[in-house]
Amino acid sequence: MIYLLLFWEFLKIGLFTLGGGLASLPFLYELAGRYDWFTKAQVADMVAVAECTPGPLAINMATYAGVQAAGIPGGVLATTALIIPSILISLLVSTVLAHWAKGPVLQNIFSGIRPAVSGLLSSIALSMVFLAILGVNGPGQAILFNYKALIFFILLLPAVFRLKKHPIVYVALGAVVGLIFRF
Repeated sequence: MIYLLLFWEFLKIGLFTLGGGLASLPFLYELAGRYDWFTKAQVADMVAVAECTPGPLAINMATYAGVQAAGIPGGVLATTALIIPSILISLLVSTVLAHWAKGPVLQNIFSGIRPAVSGLLSSIALSMVFLAILGVNGPGQAILFNYKALIFFILLLPAVFRLKKHPIVYVALGAVVGLIFRF
């Protein structure tokens, strides 16, 4: 039964996620709240692992989440379910888009989608900041303020914008800093 449920949930994520891999995070957070497959804290771990591995972020996270939920078969199933809609929609859209790409209707649709996806990503980003600095997974939980994480975040954020290094550099740096300063 878990395999059918896993397939269905990741098929929906693949169908309704617009904007790349990070746009799938709200769906994964929602799954973490609904099922005991993984926790919201593990979703943050999924992002870190997915950023460190080759391949598209959403596919890596689906594989990780599927393995967490139901082992290797779950990982294969979640990944397959996630990519099915993309393949089918890409085939359909690529044939239609060539004809209407410059039209006002399509431009207006994308103008509305961009802020919606930005809002979703911003919400997840704030949730991850709260998780990292306050140790809060959701409303009503005790706050465990982590001043070391806050200091590291404040120092690292400007560096990310100025230095523009590959994400693996920052993830590796975070791992080393976390190991040294034990947070």
